[in-house]
Amino acid sequence: MTGPRHGLTVTETAVLEVLRRCAGRVVGRATINREAGLDHCTERRCDSAIVSLRRVLGPDSIITVRRRGWMLTGAGAELAGELFGPRPAGADAPR
Repeated sequence: MTGPRHGLTVTETAVLEVLRRCAGRVVGRATINREAGLDHCTERRCDSAIVSLRRVLGPDSIITVRRRGWMLTGAGAELAGELFGPRPAGADAPR
C-alpha cells in the first residue's frame, strides 16, 4: 500500500488505488476492503473513505451503484491521475 498523497489518508489512498485499478467497473465493498487492506476494519470504513474521496475529487467523481458498490467516473479517474500520475500498466488486469 502506498503512503498518503495530497492530503489523503493511507486508507483513502488505498481505496482510490483500488477504484483506479477497476476504473469503468463497479467495485463492491467486500472487494475494496480486501484489496485496500481494510479487512480488519468495520464494513463501513470503506463508505467513510468514499465520502472523503468525493470531497477531494468532487461529488461526481465516484458513482454509487445501489446494492453493488462504487465506480470511478471518467472525470474522477482524470482527477485521480492528476494526483497520482498515469494508471500503472496492467491496471485493468483482475487481481
